[in-house]
Amino acid sequence: MDLKPGYKQTEVGVIPEEWEVTTIGDVCTFSGGSQPPRFTFKFVQTQGYIRLIQIRDYKSDDFASYIPEPLARKRCTTEDIMIGRYGPPIFQILRGIEGAYNVALIKATPAQKVDRDFFYNVLKQEPLFQVIEALSRRTSGQTGVEMPALKSYGLPLPPLLEQRAIATALSDVDALLAALDRLIAKQRDLKQAAMQQLLTGQTRLPGFKGEWETKTLFELAERKKELFDDGDWIESEHITTEGIRLIQTGNIGVGRFTEKDAKKYIYEKSFISLRCKQLRQGDLLVCRLADPAGRACVLPDIGEERVVTSVDVTIFRPPPEVANRVFLANVFSTPEWFRAVSDRSGGTTHKRISRGALSRISITLPPLPEQTAIAAVLTDMDAKLSALEQRRDKTRALKQGMMQELLTGRTRLL
Repeated sequence: MDLKPGYKQTEVGVIPEEWEVTTIGDVCTFSGGSQPPRFTFKFVQTQGYIRLIQIRDYKSDDFASYIPEPLARKRCTTEDIMIGRYGPPIFQILRGIEGAYNVALIKATPAQKVDRDFFYNVLKQEPLFQVIEALSRRTSGQTGVEMPALKSYGLPLPPLLEQRAIATALSDVDALLAALDRLIAKQRDLKQAAMQQLLTGQTRLPGFKGEWETKTLFELAERKKELFDDGDWIESEHITTEGIRLIQTGNIGVGRFTEKDAKKYIYEKSFISLRCKQLRQGDLLVCRLADPAGRACVLPDIGEERVVTSVDVTIFRPPPEVANRVFLANVFSTPEWFRAVSDRSGGTTHKRISRGALSRISITLPPLPEQTAIAAVLTDMDAKLSALEQRRDKTRALKQGMMQELLTGRTRLL
C-alpha cells in the first residue's frame, strides 16, 4: 500500500513522519491512592480535615467523607487526571477532583513532553476503553483496570505544539458539550417545576376550573382485571434473538420508553403455550420492580408486529374517555408517586410492589380535557428536552470522530 507523502508505517499504524511511537507507560507515571482507617472518617468537614475522594461519590457532596490532613498521603488537584480503578463501569477517566484519593483511584501524571489536556483525551479514546474492557481482571471480587495493558498501549505522539492544538480543538467541543449539559439540566428543572404545578392543580391552565377527583388505579381501570393486568411469566428458555418482541423492565424508564441495543424476543411456540397477552401501542406500562419501582411509560410504536412483556410489568389500560395515559405517565414520574409506591413495596434484595398494592394507590386528577391539555404542555417540554439530548449525543459522536482523526494524525491541524 502506497503511503501518503509525509507519513510513515509504524507498529501503531500509519502516522505523520515527525510523530514518534511510544507507549502510555513511557510518557506517564501512575500513583495509586491510600486507604486510611475507617474509624478516622467524618461526614462533615471540620478544621484539619480534607475530603477523601472515592470513586462512588466523587461527584456527590451527599456522601462526602473527610479524613485528618496528616492521613492524606495521596492528594490530587482539579487539574490532575484520575483513573477509576474498579468498576463497573471499568476504566473511568476523571478530572476536576480535589482532595485525598483512596485506593480505588490512580493519578496519571504525563511527562513534560506531553500536554496534559492532550493526554487526557488519549486516555478517553474508545479503542483504549475497548482494550481495557477486554483485558480487565478480577481483583477482590471487583473488576479492575489491567494496568500492564494500559502501560503497554501504543501511543502515536505528535510534537508538543501539535499536541496543544489538538487539545484546544477537542476542548472546544467539550465546552459545547458542557453547555448542552447545562441546557438539558435547565430544561429538566423546568419540566419538574411544571409537573409540580400542573399535576397537583397548584397552577391551572387557562380556561380550566372545577374540582379534581381522587380515584384508585383499579377504579380508573373500571375494576376490570383485563384493564389492569401483569405481563407473562417468561423465563430464560423462552427468550431468543428473533420472533415476538419482549419488552423487559429495562425498557421502561421514568416517563419514557428506553430502547436497548440487545433486543429480546420469545419463540412463537412460547407465545402460544404461555398464552401471552399481546401489547398494543399506547398501553401504559408500569414496572413493579425497582429501581425505582412504579416507573412507567406509554408504549410507543417500536416497529414490531407483536409485543409482549414480563410479569414484573403491569399493563394499565384505563379507558380513553376516563384518563389520558400520557398525563398518567407524568403523574407516575413524580416524587410523590414514587414515595407512595415505596411505602407499599416489599422484599429484601429486590424491592417490588405487588399488583394488588399498586392498584390500591389513589391519585387525584382533573376532568379529561384538562388532563389532555396538561399532557400536551408536558409533551412539548419533553420534545424540547429530547432535541437537546439528541444534539448532545450527536456532538459526542462528532468528538469521537475528531479524536480518531486527530489523535492518529489522519487529520492535521498544523
